[in-house]
Amino acid sequence: MSELLKTPLNAAHRALGARMVDFGGWDMPVQYTGIIDEHTAVRTAAGLFDVSHMGEIEVRGPQALELVNYVTTNDASKLAVGQVHYSGLMYETGCFVDDILVHKVSDAEYFLCVNASNQDKDFAHIEQWRREKGFDCEVVNRGPELAQIAVQGPKAIQILQKLTKTDLAAIKYYWFADGEVSRERARIARTGYTGEDGFEIYVAPEQAEARWRELLAAGEEFGLKPCGLGARNTLRLEAGMALYGHEIDASITPYEAGLGWIVKPAKGEFLGSDVLARQKAEGVKRKLIGFEMRGRGIGRDGYEIRVDGVAAGWVTSGGPSPTLGKNIGFGYLPVDKAVAGTAIEVVVRSQAVEAVAIPTPFYKRAK
Repeated sequence: MSELLKTPLNAAHRALGARMVDFGGWDMPVQYTGIIDEHTAVRTAAGLFDVSHMGEIEVRGPQALELVNYVTTNDASKLAVGQVHYSGLMYETGCFVDDILVHKVSDAEYFLCVNASNQDKDFAHIEQWRREKGFDCEVVNRGPELAQIAVQGPKAIQILQKLTKTDLAAIKYYWFADGEVSRERARIARTGYTGEDGFEIYVAPEQAEARWRELLAAGEEFGLKPCGLGARNTLRLEAGMALYGHEIDASITPYEAGLGWIVKPAKGEFLGSDVLARQKAEGVKRKLIGFEMRGRGIGRDGYEIRVDGVAAGWVTSGGPSPTLGKNIGFGYLPVDKAVAGTAIEVVVRSQAVEAVAIPTPFYKRAK
């Protein structure tokens, strides 16, 4: 068995008494004081996350835009310098290699944030199509050169502003700025995976532990808490955000996952565009739904979903919602059954438990 990978903050997590787990080959904190405590801190004050396991890929050169637009669904030509958008990295089948964030650094440079377990696969995929199509640009895997820290929650801006001269209020949601944090270079993006306001900060690995400790200190007066992967998952689930390997994967298309808004056919040909055009015209056969458990039990990924007593689909994610005080989840059903208000059953340990399809996101922060 190979040794687990470690982020630059591994020692800091252990010093804080975090419970560590194997997460896709990475030694990561799942919780510190408890998932509900950490989740509540993010919803009401702020939480600090180590997301240094995430991958970063740069596409640079005269045809950087052309390559990014060819391998993804969204239209990067619409981005202004300093703007970010959510997109799908595609196979020719119209299904997901990954879901990613595309940052426009300049007309000739794009910075992609990709999922931790997919970064090598994503890099190889993009590089393969660069070579095959002869795009005049280079693809660089910058994951080992960067650490990423996320501060999320309604107090995030007040906490981070104590450590930077960059005017954080001037950074709009899904925009970023290159500046400094504690007088060290950093990329500051107003993005996140919790459904709250907040920032994701990219720094050199050797700077990560100092930034982590400074942010903890800066946030103490605001109730900031270090958070693990457990709270990260309950937060993103409430916010209705897809997780690769669950709601989306190499067998799912954006239209099936309710992500048709990231598909931009008008930009021209891209990987899987023909398949997606056909699917949009013909309609999907299955669709992602949100559900709320009515009976006792939690719908975990892989559990069977029944409609009228007949097996009809499966759960992709599920768990308790600390904010709403109920058990919620996502799953796939035939499109005619994937309607809010539909009575369903989730099979929990061989027992059919009542549930109902409901709209998502389950939680939406007040503006």
